[in-house]
Amino acid sequence: MPPLTLVIDTAGPACSAALLRDGAVVDERHELVGRGHAERLLPLIADLLGRDRPEAILVDCGPGSFTGVRVGLAAAHGLRLGWQVPLAGYSSTALLAAAAGGGEVGVAMIAGHGQLFVQSFADDPLHPTDALRSLPPEEAAAAIGAELVTGSAAGQLVALRGFGRAAPAELRAAEARRLPEALRVLPPRPIYGRAPDAKPAA
Repeated sequence: MPPLTLVIDTAGPACSAALLRDGAVVDERHELVGRGHAERLLPLIADLLGRDRPEAILVDCGPGSFTGVRVGLAAAHGLRLGWQVPLAGYSSTALLAAAAGGGEVGVAMIAGHGQLFVQSFADDPLHPTDALRSLPPEEAAAAIGAELVTGSAAGQLVALRGFGRAAPAELRAAEARRLPEALRVLPPRPIYGRAPDAKPAA
């Protein structure tokens, strides 16, 4: 029987977890919590699992909320040690592109400090066609050529370009079922997408 995989996604405003088996969703929990990921994640996972014991863990490595990304990764690493199961990661942008349903798609996410995370994807199978970047809105709009744009900043980017179609979307763990294998084998470490705000003292 294919392994039961626990997917954890806390890179966005939601605290999201899902159980997947053989590309199908067994069950999921998805709650908008804003900044409460650390307090809500483990109880949410416990409620999702019941008596089930996953045989693998998949976690969103970012980009997204700095705190949310770290909370999800810390939980995933802790559970991996406790259960002695494989752990791998995926990117937020890949998940959003997969959830968009195929074809060429641009991903635009709010990155903070007035910037947007952007990345482009093509299909068959889904794969990135450029690198993740954090750019000012005008540069981000020029960087995405796909007609369809998804993500938390999709509407903003399409309005700046003056063409295309926006499909705003949120990060949801259950959508990991759509990720091809090549996009769900990242090392489980943070993808911040831009340099940290704090600078080391001279």
